[in-house]
Amino acid sequence: MCEKEKIFAELLSLTSEIGVFKVKIIQTEKVETDKSFRLLCESNACGMYGKCYMCPPNVGNIDELMAQIKNYDYGLVYQTVGQIEDSYDFEGMLEEKKKSYLITQKLRKVFENLGILKVLHLGAGGCGVCDKCAQQDGLPCHFPELATPSLEAYGVNVSNLAKVVDMKYTNGQNTVTYFGMVLFSLGEK
Repeated sequence: MCEKEKIFAELLSLTSEIGVFKVKIIQTEKVETDKSFRLLCESNACGMYGKCYMCPPNVGNIDELMAQIKNYDYGLVYQTVGQIEDSYDFEGMLEEKKKSYLITQKLRKVFENLGILKVLHLGAGGCGVCDKCAQQDGLPCHFPELATPSLEAYGVNVSNLAKVVDMKYTNGQNTVTYFGMVLFSLGEK
């Protein structure tokens, strides 16, 4: 087994241990981006447009962000699935989203411990590190090293990504599914 395969096997094993539902590593050339996903953010359905450093428009120019993805060789795509009471259980959805954020933070440690330093963490909608982004009070980000932009903010087509990694976009009635991805390159210090 070559060094890359060993690292991939360890990443997949460690990721599974921290509570992800499914995980897969792909080459970044398989990650489809489309600037029209920024329009979803601009519609402000989640209420965070312009209210978070890691959400549009504050996160940056969509063309530049999509180009950044290509600066990495691989993407570790992960999925969390949680049970909710019903499709109107917004509290349950938020609770499961918090669990997804915690997994994102645990993944930071996994990559650091393996010495993989060229990484970009993308999470499920909005940052989630703070209950209220400091941007709303005109203050600098309190935790820039932990702040996590969303896949959609970078123009990632998440439903297509789910197909590419052979994961379901939705996982049944009374569940909520969140996706995240860690972009990384090996040998970069």
